Amino acid sequence: MILRLLAGVALCVLFAATVPAIELDRPEVQAFIDSMVEQHEFDREQLRDTLGAAEVKQSILDAIARPAEKTKSWAEYREIFITPERIRAGAQFWADNEATLEQVSESTGVPVEMLVGIIGVETYFGRITGSFRVLDALATLAFHYPPREKFFRRELEEYLLLVREEGMMPTDATGSYAGAMGRPQFMPSSYRAYAVDATGDGKRDIWNDWTDVAGSIANYFLEHGWKPGQEVAAQASLGGGWQGPVPEPENTLKPSETVASLSRKGVMFVTNLPGDSKGELLTYDGSDGLEHWVGFHNFFVITRYNRNVMYALAVHQLGQEIALEVRRSAS
Repeated sequence: MILRLLAGVALCVLFAATVPAIELDRPEVQAFIDSMVEQHEFDREQLRDTLGAAEVKQSILDAIARPAEKTKSWAEYREIFITPERIRAGAQFWADNEATLEQVSESTGVPVEMLVGIIGVETYFGRITGSFRVLDALATLAFHYPPREKFFRRELEEYLLLVREEGMMPTDATGSYAGAMGRPQFMPSSYRAYAVDATGDGKRDIWNDWTDVAGSIANYFLEHGWKPGQEVAAQASLGGGWQGPVPEPENTLKPSETVASLSRKGVMFVTNLPGDSKGELLTYDGSDGLEHWVGFHNFFVITRYNRNVMYALAVHQLGQEIALEVRRSAS
């Protein structure tokens, strides 16, 4: 028994000591280095040292192969995020950061419930931000995940530019298995494009500063077309005028109908939006059977943060439930 335990420990030590590094002489890695040197004037040897420090992680490849949005039904997905514990934590987070959240909301038109919905789904209000080194995540996926290698090579490029611009050590930043960083889980390209210095201290700190986090999320939404004061979604049903089969769950990311056209087709829902406003009938596999919702323009802005309609509805519902809890506590 002792011998078997010692053998197991030895194997673990051996595995830990032999975590594969990025192979710098692979043609695709060399091409990436050449591009960074030619387009962005990186020092070749320093860049080789940086990429040579990246570790290929099988756990990253395993995680990206089974994202929750693709492996779970809406009922299962919702149970992860819309829980009494997360709602209470969100209400406490709102209370602890009320001045910051209200200031950002008033200056941008993005509601507080949307800000807390994103932060709550993404990182449980900063509690779960990911423990993978961003360099490892992006390098692993850029050179060892063919289905999305082009995307992750672009993100690796953005990350290397980011750490140079921000004066960061490339091996320091941690995040998700996909390379999303900080409390709002921005990909490097999103950080460079949308993160803001909301405090005016000269830094865009999405790891430690809630003002920068909230301001950056709001800026992301505004840059993707958020319309202040407009509704996000409305629960719907199929009325007697509906013709054709019952819709099935589908990850539709662009509205093809309007409020008026959906109503003419027999979709029943309540909204104050005008008839020519964009909308789309969405169907979810809920705990009590199929659920129908109409997503409006702002709903599809949320899908630009994460391109999945289950994610967008979870953010919306969590934010609404937290807002209700805040109002109940105040009364």
